[in-house]
Amino acid sequence: MSATSTHSPSPEPPSPQQPAAPRRRLPLPSFGMQILLGLAVGIALGALARQLGGTEENPNWLTETLTIVGTTFVTLLKTLVPPLIFLAVVASIANLRELGNAARLVGQTLIWFAITALVSVVIGIVLALVTRPGEHSSVSEKAAQAPDASGSWLDFLTGLVPTNFLGLAGSAGEGGEISFGFNALQIVVMAIAVGIAALKVGHEAEPFLAFARSALAIVQKVLWWVILLAPIGTAGLIGRAVATYGWDTMGSLGIFVLTIYLGLALVLFALYPAILLAHGLSVKQWFSGAWPAIQLAFVSRSSLGTMPLTQRVTERNLGVPSGYASFAIPFGATTKMDGCAAIYPAVAAIFVAQFFDLQLGLTDYLLIVVVSVLGSAATAGLTGALVMLTLTLSTLGLPLEGVGLLLAVDPIVDMGRTAVNVAGQTLVPTVVSHREGILDRGLYEAERGELPYADESVTQAEADGREPATEREVQGATA
Repeated sequence: MSATSTHSPSPEPPSPQQPAAPRRRLPLPSFGMQILLGLAVGIALGALARQLGGTEENPNWLTETLTIVGTTFVTLLKTLVPPLIFLAVVASIANLRELGNAARLVGQTLIWFAITALVSVVIGIVLALVTRPGEHSSVSEKAAQAPDASGSWLDFLTGLVPTNFLGLAGSAGEGGEISFGFNALQIVVMAIAVGIAALKVGHEAEPFLAFARSALAIVQKVLWWVILLAPIGTAGLIGRAVATYGWDTMGSLGIFVLTIYLGLALVLFALYPAILLAHGLSVKQWFSGAWPAIQLAFVSRSSLGTMPLTQRVTERNLGVPSGYASFAIPFGATTKMDGCAAIYPAVAAIFVAQFFDLQLGLTDYLLIVVVSVLGSAATAGLTGALVMLTLTLSTLGLPLEGVGLLLAVDPIVDMGRTAVNVAGQTLVPTVVSHREGILDRGLYEAERGELPYADESVTQAEADGREPATEREVQGATA
């Protein structure tokens, strides 16, 4: 008996392994867009917090939460500023030697700092004479009071001398707690001295310079982890500002605030673009490259807190060599203040003179120009615009009590001042690098959209499902 056996069809020969389709990820918005989203969320939360009530002394839970989030973010950034300044400047001294034109770079940096400050202060004077904010103010004379801190040229001279190795200073609070601060200008001076000494020592200092470069890389890695929190920190910072100050604070000083912001806008959107166009550089590319730092400066109100991001976008987005940027950005963060040291003191000094019905002559206006161009160095490491204003008022012989008239709106105008400060700190190194022929035009003209630290996080290429570049490829592209 024969049995019929059933055979299942023979399996087809295996086909060659097909490459797996790239894993798709949700597209991530650019870093600038993330900060914009944080800005929008913060405004909404701040408006909600304002509706919940509370005062600055006794805030509601939402205002307090926004305050904690925002101040914690800025504190984390500022914690990294002292080691970043010291290591970056020391490393940059050696790198500047390799560039071969260090003296010209430093000289041109100072010249362009002065040029932009000069034009900015003239803009401020002209606007204040046209709008006459001191004659269109309903602020009460009872608000006039002299500030606790004042600026002077002696502050500048003594501020150059480090009180200790890193310019750190401690103070005791009312509850006995100890807090530490730092003087950024002293750290820059100390780092320059150490860097030059290392070069003079020669071969024996190479291990130290190698350590400085290695430590700087570690600090920058930690710094990037903090910067990733920028959208959240932005929401907290702007939310607290909206909840605490609102917009009704500007009522009695509306013309003054509008004059300040008009001057800041002219500097940011007219003066800086004109300088870029005169050098054949794309205004759009500069704005798109520097915008993440400008946005963070606006909400954080801290040039030093923004400095790490300022340096990164200047190198990564604008194509400024790291050896030069590591010197120019920390130095600029302490002395380059077109908002705080040019526009603001010019308008504010004329406001005080008009409010107290005091006449200013041509010599006084020239003094405002001189103080604004040279005086930002006298406020480095101090309390910024208010100290700069007291320096200007004392130089002109105007009553220091006028400072108290403007305190109510200082947080509001400080956002714009700081944004312009940081914008100028990115502009000057870009222009100087272009003039010296060391600007990486490939980076400057590259398409935007990646994070400032694209080599250390998820890039847009990864978000689109492409293989991320290897570390060697990234280094080769950014070299």
